[in-house]
Amino acid sequence: MRVRGIALSMALCAAQAAAADCSRDIAVPVSASGASVQVEGAHIGGIYPDLLRNMGARNGCNFVFNLVPRARQVAMYKDGKADILVPASRTPARDLLGTFVPMIGHRAMLISVAGQRAPIADAKALLERRELRVAVVRGFDYGDHYTALINELGKQGRLFVEVDVVAVARLLHAGSADLTIMGPTLMAGAIQRDQRVKGMQDKLRMEAIPELPWHESGAYVSRALKPEDQRVLVDMLEKIGKSNQVMEGYRRYFRADVLTDSVRPR
Repeated sequence: MRVRGIALSMALCAAQAAAADCSRDIAVPVSASGASVQVEGAHIGGIYPDLLRNMGARNGCNFVFNLVPRARQVAMYKDGKADILVPASRTPARDLLGTFVPMIGHRAMLISVAGQRAPIADAKALLERRELRVAVVRGFDYGDHYTALINELGKQGRLFVEVDVVAVARLLHAGSADLTIMGPTLMAGAIQRDQRVKGMQDKLRMEAIPELPWHESGAYVSRALKPEDQRVLVDMLEKIGKSNQVMEGYRRYFRADVLTDSVRPR
């Protein structure tokens, strides 16, 4: 009987560990981001919110999403006010503040409305083409080369910095900017959402340059959380990443030609 009692006690402990509930609500500020995060009125959905809600229900974690501009979202992560930063490219600065869980591989590209201009082979060529105006989204970060490139474009007086992707798409559509630098799925998602730029997708030209290589994209879990909550969330996100559900989500939302050169499985 004593052995059976010990076994039962161990089973109960294992069951409690398996439940692995989060100790509090998990704050996830988000900004509209292609298919990754979609906003319809008061509802926040898209690939990442939907997956988090689904996994959270099974793991005893309640995610509280609130809509903020991208720059504010990143600032909240830096200040320890965002428990999860998603979607996020991996960077050394962000690694200091949280644990990164990769979901997909992606890369930013030069995106413009197709025309007669000569191709741009690298960052040097872009910087030399001083007649070209470039629009980017505040808070986006594709690594050190990207940061150096947009800083130099700013010094040249050729840079527009906008609050979201839709604003950038409208600049391109109006001819007020000549190109942007971001992931093609972000631009495709913005075009799908905004009637003012409908039909623009088939007119786009996408160019890869060596200074914008493939990166990991996924989610950061903040170290401001309790260690036990961090473990629960990292484990949950790892399961999502290994299942390839994020890549499948992209395939449901976008045409193959949008994904081919810019998104690949983890």
